[in-house]
Amino acid sequence: MSDTVVVIGGGPAGIEAARNVADLGMRAVLVEERDRLGGTPIFESYAALTPNFDDAEEAMDGMIAALAERDLADVRTNARVTALSGEAGEFTVTVEGAGGTEDVSAGAVIVCTGFTHFDPGRERQVYNYYQYPDVLALQDLEVMLKAHDVRVPSTGNVPERICWVQCVGSRDRNIGNEYCSKVCCGVASKQSIEVRKICPETLAYIFYIDMRMYGYWEQQLYWPAQEQYHVQYVKGIITEILEKGGGSGGLIVRGEDTTMGRPMEIPMDMVVLSVGMEPSAGTRAMSGVLGIEQNKYGFVEVRNPPLDTVSTSRDGIFAAGASLGPADLEDTISSAGAAATKAVALLRRATPAAV
Repeated sequence: MSDTVVVIGGGPAGIEAARNVADLGMRAVLVEERDRLGGTPIFESYAALTPNFDDAEEAMDGMIAALAERDLADVRTNARVTALSGEAGEFTVTVEGAGGTEDVSAGAVIVCTGFTHFDPGRERQVYNYYQYPDVLALQDLEVMLKAHDVRVPSTGNVPERICWVQCVGSRDRNIGNEYCSKVCCGVASKQSIEVRKICPETLAYIFYIDMRMYGYWEQQLYWPAQEQYHVQYVKGIITEILEKGGGSGGLIVRGEDTTMGRPMEIPMDMVVLSVGMEPSAGTRAMSGVLGIEQNKYGFVEVRNPPLDTVSTSRDGIFAAGASLGPADLEDTISSAGAAATKAVALLRRATPAAV
């Protein structure tokens, strides 16, 4: 029986899972294919975390520093898991890195391979994300927010009017993503507050099908955005984004105001598409390598929801964070702790000393 847990993925879930494993007295080997830890908040240049507006880079650096203090945590960057054999308690995990190939003996594995942002070029509506520079996705705006400099890409001017379009790539049966991505409404509200802080003269609008605020987000984000920062929420469906005619610049947002039951056509300087979550390439690849089941959307399937939210279809392999499906950071950290606890419990139950 090995006393090691291999954690795959070095984002928030992977960092938290590895730290918990080490704190519980087992060795954690964290495998990350990129050259540093931090995951999507770092590599997509997130400005502030939802919902508390903590600086994303500082928060991730704090998690990484805490992990580095654990003697039982062994971090492998520029490395990837390429094979697994054996069974729970006695896995052999093949790790390929810059230094060559290594077989790691592990009692359990935790998958923390995260998500990818939906590609808005796949959406049925005509959003023209790849045609018009002033049509952005949530992660594109995060780069500007991190620099505290929000400007219209085509002109370099501060926008007079900016809007967010919700549910791009989520809640859409025609493209196969029937699920809600959970965080998009909150992230758009967070971003609208940030834009209004940076550019107080900019008018901000959020076009939504249904505004879904989980837990305390309604009080943390939704009402402050409206009451303190005067963001205008418009219940409607956006079907088309076009450039203004006549060479005057700017965009035209077309759709239907579903509250009033009438079409709308509104000029905007910038449009931000609130893209949803999809399984990352790593989540899809690791499911195959590890021999664990995926659900119909490609996320890792768990064995017995809702009572067990982290055990996969294969004994000894657990999952956490957005590899399981759309998740906010609170979900991610909670599931990482649960996965680490179950992994360590498995190892302790299987050792003779524990009998």
